[in-house]
Amino acid sequence: MAKAKTLFYCTQCGNETPKWQGRCPACGEWNTIVEQPAADTKKKPAAAIGSANVRAPKPISEVEATDELRFHTGMNELDRVLGGGAVQGSLVLVGGAPGIGKSTLMLQICDNLCKFCKVLYISGEESERQIKLRAQRLGIRDEGLYLYSETDLEDIIAAAENLKPDILIVDSIQTIYNGDASSSPGSVAQVKECTMALMHLAKGAGITVFVVGHINKEGSLAGPKVLEHMVDCVLHFEGEEHSSYRILRAAKNRFGATNEIGVFEMGDQGLTEVPNPSEALLSERPKETPGSCVSCIMEGVRPVLAEVQALLTPSGYGNPRRSCNGLDYNRASMMLAVLEKRGGLTTSGCDCYVNVIGGLSVSEPAADLALIISMASSFRDKAVPYDLAAIGEVGLTGELRSVHAINQRLSEVRRLGFTKCLIPAKTSGKLIIPDGLDVIKVQNIRQAIAVLI
Repeated sequence: MAKAKTLFYCTQCGNETPKWQGRCPACGEWNTIVEQPAADTKKKPAAAIGSANVRAPKPISEVEATDELRFHTGMNELDRVLGGGAVQGSLVLVGGAPGIGKSTLMLQICDNLCKFCKVLYISGEESERQIKLRAQRLGIRDEGLYLYSETDLEDIIAAAENLKPDILIVDSIQTIYNGDASSSPGSVAQVKECTMALMHLAKGAGITVFVVGHINKEGSLAGPKVLEHMVDCVLHFEGEEHSSYRILRAAKNRFGATNEIGVFEMGDQGLTEVPNPSEALLSERPKETPGSCVSCIMEGVRPVLAEVQALLTPSGYGNPRRSCNGLDYNRASMMLAVLEKRGGLTTSGCDCYVNVIGGLSVSEPAADLALIISMASSFRDKAVPYDLAAIGEVGLTGELRSVHAINQRLSEVRRLGFTKCLIPAKTSGKLIIPDGLDVIKVQNIRQAIAVLI
């Protein structure tokens, strides 16, 4: 009996190697090479390839470039993240941690989609009865929604070709397997092959396919990295474990802008849209409390107000503790060093804890000034004015630098009732100040601390 041939795959980038290596030669990651049985594929003979009926290349002038056909999913927050709605014939990957609400989100959009199209919901994790009970609890309509509990890829493709649905939802890709491959479901080879088959189905039949995927312990989508390159759109469903708010973020979108977010709230009746996330995130902000400052960040084209909190307390140990939630740890440590060196506050002997309220993950530098202000406020135990926001990037010399979309940020700050805003002295472009907003311009963090605290 011939020995089964195996190949080695990188779980990060999907690169194939003939033997095991400690480091992937393609992406450079360590300990990501795993062994999987090779797919049993037979090459076509040269005569068959030469006589095959293939399409001839087209000049670019003859290619039709009409606008893509979009349709609304019934959830405005999801449509915003998708770039204005789902595109017909697209392949969308929705990833998130277990229990975050991925299946609930997919089932809730069926309520509106079933009004004008045929939807096939395939589940490899639940039976039809379980999905029916959850649909009744969420109030999902019955007309136009078809349920199918199956994990065999061949049966799933056959069911889709017979039913000819407009929307296909697969929950989840890690449970689907291809019988031609000898590897187990959820492996690198299986996820790759199943996603490729669904992509051909979406492009060939014009079916919009939503694929649900799990994430690994590092927080990235499980399976090969090439999975994200196959699909048209990658959505990450995020949220804190003990918080009811959920954030849907677009990491990749071939039909719209990336880094857009949609905010939902999980309740007894499923997910509820939060059209005004700034107001929701600031609804429980305490008054006259040191260590809190509000900044305006841009999530795609949407301005969102985020509350940055800091707690500085004298350390009882030789090495002060540092903890950061919602902000980059290295950047928060850098801002703490700038505060001591350029702001004149001795913070090296203090434990420092930083948190962004609501489970937001802030990556842009526009929140640097709010972080500096909240740290200084906690260190001096003096509260920042409740009606004040701070926007600006802080450099290593303590200077304040301008940020993009400053006019949109100021408009959002004023709309939420703030009357004062701290910004850099120099701004790019013409500054438009909304009525009722007092803009305070400062050049460095020392001036900012002296003005406020």
